Parts: sequence; C-alpha cells; structure tokens
Amino acid sequence: MNGLPQTGPGRMPAHTLALDALPWIPAATPGKWAKPLRFLGERGFVELLRMTPGTLMPLHRHTGEVHVYQLAGRRRLGSGELLGPGDYVFEPAGNVDWWQAVGDEDLLALAVVMGTVEFLGPGGEVRSRADVRTQRADYARHCRAHGLLPQDLSER
Repeated sequence: MNGLPQTGPGRMPAHTLALDALPWIPAATPGKWAKPLRFLGERGFVELLRMTPGTLMPLHRHTGEVHVYQLAGRRRLGSGELLGPGDYVFEPAGNVDWWQAVGDEDLLALAVVMGTVEFLGPGGEVRSRADVRTQRADYARHCRAHGLLPQDLSER
C-alpha cells in the first residue's frame, strides 16, 4: 500500500458521485436549474446551480450561512459587483441580497446552503422557501416524473 490510512474501524470511506448520472432539475424560475449533490441531514444541501444570462435570483434572505464558488459565467450582485469564474462568496446567516446572471455564457456555481432561503416580496414578506426538505422533494419528484432511479444523496 501507500502508507496512508485505509478505511477500517473508526474511518469512513469517501463517497464519490458520478455527476453525469444526476439530473438538472428545472426551478420555478425559467432559466434556472439545480443539480443536487448532497443533502446534509436537515441542516442544508450542496448543489450545482446553472442559470442562463438574464435570469434573476430575486430578493432573498438566508437563515444559515451560504458558500458559493463560481465555476463559469458571470453574475452581477445587487451591490453592482461583477463576479466571474474563480470567485467565492460567503453569505452569513441573515444576509439579504439579489443578483442576476449576466453576459453571454451560462452561470455555473457550486453552492453549499445551510438553513433556509426565504424569497421575499416587496414588503419583505416571505413568498416562498427553499431548504433541504424542498430540494429533496423536488429531486424525488423529478426522478419519478422522468423514470429515473434516485441516487442516495444523504449524508452518511
């Protein structure tokens, strides 16, 4: 062997995932899709996010922290800041923001979302929510509707 610790008592094996085997799930917002990668118990989820240029991520609030690493495309934050491939954003719990995919290339980002994303109306009222339960249900529903066998994306 290579002298590195192997799996065994007290050690958990790594879990790999063939991303091509996972579907892109369309969101209610046209031009937006998510590919779920892992459901973190009831705490949050990890996903790839894809959006076509011009698609708006409306005003929303995070109840938990969010980490986003941008892989491709560009997005303009509500603050006016322009982000591109290789940029990383940390959003603390309570952060309220909006942003839009811009340019001529699809936006692709890896997102780790803890807690709930609350989508807000003009008066600040919560119009809808996304969390691990809604994302898990969307994944199961999409798989059923397309005759796909759902992968076990749960935390082990």
